[in-house]
Amino acid sequence: MDKCNGTKIKGKIQSVGFVSLGCPKATVDSEHILTRLRAEGYLISDSYQDSDLVIVNTCGFIDSAVEESLDAIGEALTENGKVIVTGCLGAKGDVVRQAHPKVLAVTGPHATDEVMAVVHQHLPKPHDPLSDLVPAQGIRLTPKHYAYVKISEGCNHSCTFCIIPSLRGDLVSRPVGDVMQEAQSLVNAGVKELLVISQDTSAYGVDVKYRTGFWGGRPLRTRMTELAAALGELGVWVRLHYVYPYPHVDEVVPLMAQGKILPYLDIPFQHANQRILRLMKRPGSSDNVLARIKQWREICPELTLRSTFIVGFPGETEAEFEELLDFIEEAQIDRLGAFAYSPVKGAAANELPDHIPPEVQQERLARLMLLQEEISEARLKRKIGKTLTVLVDEVDEEGAIARSSADAPEIDGLVYIKNGPQLRVGDFVEVKITGSDTHDLWAEMVQA
Repeated sequence: MDKCNGTKIKGKIQSVGFVSLGCPKATVDSEHILTRLRAEGYLISDSYQDSDLVIVNTCGFIDSAVEESLDAIGEALTENGKVIVTGCLGAKGDVVRQAHPKVLAVTGPHATDEVMAVVHQHLPKPHDPLSDLVPAQGIRLTPKHYAYVKISEGCNHSCTFCIIPSLRGDLVSRPVGDVMQEAQSLVNAGVKELLVISQDTSAYGVDVKYRTGFWGGRPLRTRMTELAAALGELGVWVRLHYVYPYPHVDEVVPLMAQGKILPYLDIPFQHANQRILRLMKRPGSSDNVLARIKQWREICPELTLRSTFIVGFPGETEAEFEELLDFIEEAQIDRLGAFAYSPVKGAAANELPDHIPPEVQQERLARLMLLQEEISEARLKRKIGKTLTVLVDEVDEEGAIARSSADAPEIDGLVYIKNGPQLRVGDFVEVKITGSDTHDLWAEMVQA
């Protein structure tokens, strides 16, 4: 069962298989469920055959994700027969039941209690107290040296291309003390990089009016800037993802310049043309955003900007697309993901007129990505000769693969270290950059 995560442990204690799909937010949901399973004494199996039942955590954001999730459920039913479905696809009405009526139960996202209730119904909780032991940091699906920390659930926005609020609900911020306790436990367990995630990281605390909590015997506001500063005191890399471009985002850039958190902002701008942004129900204008980016880079010259954009949104004209290209060239976005607009069932944008033909969408997407490759190649080339601190992800006989502060795991570039076989995963090391291409860097260790 190559999609199941965990360690196969032989024995008579009941075993649960687990398939985790989707984004990092879904990964955190999976980790919560796996932690509860192990805390209650269940074993986690890596094969369908050795599992007493299988849990599939699904994604339902776009059509391809729905298809992948339904295929995974079908495979689990065929190979095992007892399947619990959770995650975003479970929140989309009867989609799962219509495709796979034999599943044991279907829940929505962040539904650990509901999933465990179904597990208890079909697999009574083991009673071996020696098995009711989990590490303080819980069960994680990421490598030991980095971890995602989810600070909130849901979203208060109504972007017309998105159905996340209908799947995950309105914004619910976690208590700031709970977030800090989880982060501290992860650091104590050896985690070297904390990746802060949510649907809207910059909205953290809005729902509780930035209520003051407590951490380490001192007051701490439930707010992104204060949380980032507190996380920055833990002595590890702190990386902010999914930051909505609110004005108070400006407050975290000085923290980056001071070295308290990584100089990295993941802000999904989505487009540059003001009319298209209004149709998307997104904030901002290209002139204002460009001015802010210039200011951010003046404060923190090492800042890396990651963003995502949608091309071929309903009604997008050639001139409006070219405005997006001009914006990307002037903004010099370091890391960029782009997607052709795809109708999502239930999204308001489906009702907009003048949908763009797929062949035009793909032609625009190719032009945008070609421009971005040129920008990325030029910006990476400037790093040749510089000395950077990197975090080692992999080591083999040929050397090591690492990431710099500009590189989030799995979505950004890599740093290939030629003379690093003696390094260990999770090491921080100083390297001198010797080469680059469109996405990655090559380096040699700096000899002490």
